[in-house]
Amino acid sequence: MWNGTVAFGEVVFPVKLYAVAQERRVRFREVHLADGGRILHKRFVSDSDTEVPSERIGRAFELSDGELVVIDEGELAAAHGPNEKVIRVEHFVPARQIDPIFYDRPYVLGAQAGGEQAYRLLQAALAKRQRVGIGRFTLRTREQLVALASHEGALRLYTMRFADQLVDSGELEVPTLGRTPTARELEMAERLVDTLAAPWRPEAFEDRHREAVLALIRQKAEGVEVVAEVVPAPAETPDLLAALEASLAGKPRRRRRAAHNAAPGRGAAAKPRTRSR
Repeated sequence: MWNGTVAFGEVVFPVKLYAVAQERRVRFREVHLADGGRILHKRFVSDSDTEVPSERIGRAFELSDGELVVIDEGELAAAHGPNEKVIRVEHFVPARQIDPIFYDRPYVLGAQAGGEQAYRLLQAALAKRQRVGIGRFTLRTREQLVALASHEGALRLYTMRFADQLVDSGELEVPTLGRTPTARELEMAERLVDTLAAPWRPEAFEDRHREAVLALIRQKAEGVEVVAEVVPAPAETPDLLAALEASLAGKPRRRRRAAHNAAPGRGAAAKPRTRSR
């Protein structure tokens, strides 16, 4: 999806960027409920009934006083600066210092012909030093802050959020914490964490909401109406120590099974209906 080079110090080598994440959302179309006709969106000038073709539509930024500043594509390209097709690494920072909140989208970097040795050298150095290369590059006309990291013998690239894109935690109205846990409560909580410990297996988790929506679509297409069951929210824990003791006694397993059955699309009653057209 992108070809360019990586530059750190005086070392430059060619790479190719591969997307490793994809949107899996179920996409819907807007329709007229009365007859199922598709809805089309047309563009009009606010003070006119005349439709405007796409080639005559531009972009403008609205100032605080309401004035609009029109920006054309050439001016916007000039603001972006030259598209050098280079990932310029500016610093190498300890990986543990980067809060995961700064990471956005993941990609894989692959070496291109002639760059294999330098690629392997950078990957090995990052792995041994446990550092991440921080740099910038232009992707789809927009400059991105990025991190290069070693992962399983290859280089990963992560686009990153800039600091001013994050809300300062001090500005959030987060409720104050309660009392400090007792030694007994902490010991039991640690035991519960150990009891539920497991290796990370991402394939064991699926998007249950997406699967439920697809199942709903299939049922509707077959003329079946689905009525969702109302599941009450779990009650808050009045006695923390008793809840910990019950958890260690094995009750969480039953609660997890109940929560699984209450997932979207599960436990719903279905009844025949006439398919809408």
